[in-house]
Amino acid sequence: MDASTSSSKQGTTEIVFFDIETNVPNRAGQRFWVLEFGAIVVCPQKLVELESYSTLIRPGDLSAVALRSGRSEGITQETVVDAPLFEEVADKIFSILNGRVWAGHNIRRFDCVRIKEAFAEIGRPAPQPVGMIDSLGVLTGKFGRRAGNMKMATLASYFNLGQQKHRSLEDVRMNLEVLKNCATVLFLEASLPGVLNGNWPGSSTITTRSRSSGKLPCREETSRKSPTTTASIGSHRAVPYASRGSLAKMTERVKNLLCRAQGNQPLNNILKHSHSLLR
Repeated sequence: MDASTSSSKQGTTEIVFFDIETNVPNRAGQRFWVLEFGAIVVCPQKLVELESYSTLIRPGDLSAVALRSGRSEGITQETVVDAPLFEEVADKIFSILNGRVWAGHNIRRFDCVRIKEAFAEIGRPAPQPVGMIDSLGVLTGKFGRRAGNMKMATLASYFNLGQQKHRSLEDVRMNLEVLKNCATVLFLEASLPGVLNGNWPGSSTITTRSRSSGKLPCREETSRKSPTTTASIGSHRAVPYASRGSLAKMTERVKNLLCRAQGNQPLNNILKHSHSLLR
């Protein structure tokens, strides 16, 4: 009995986050080839990883893969030359996907299409989901574009989760962490909608660094999009500057105070004289 059948009997449908890496067609008529598949099976109640699987895949046309990659861990011809063909790993990919909720970033428009194409090419029916969660659509609708263009790399940077590696297994784990972070922010905002609504008081101007850590506080993110206005810094009231005339008068009074306070007079006498400046 496979995991999906077991979970169905227990009344729990597991979620499988998956991602594929492909070549990038750079000429007319060139097709996509699946070069890597990675997935994690997650319990929807606890969001813990139950199972993981990843494999490189050698394409039918090795020349479609770049000889060199601009990324440090990018996939090249050398990376996949000894990898199994898709038909050799199709059974495992089918078993991990079929009958589960599919989740991933932009999977509706890209990953799902590539999976169907790969199974069709080897003459086999493609796995079927019982539901689908495309985090690109979900987050765009629920979280909004506060993080920018909503690409996985941008979202990961927004939450300081590190750099996207564009490798399947690492990317799906990053996808899950991004969703956790977004869900937490939305939960907190829903708990106090009048306060934590994305426009926190003073959030657009607090940009000072901590001397101990050297890092900016979390509210620095909104400051990058909002102009700084001195009138809204924190909750401090602005003290108006004195006019030139009043400054001259105050300076003269301070001089007179210091003249009267010269010598070894007790401190209370000096304070007595200085009290007049505060009136």
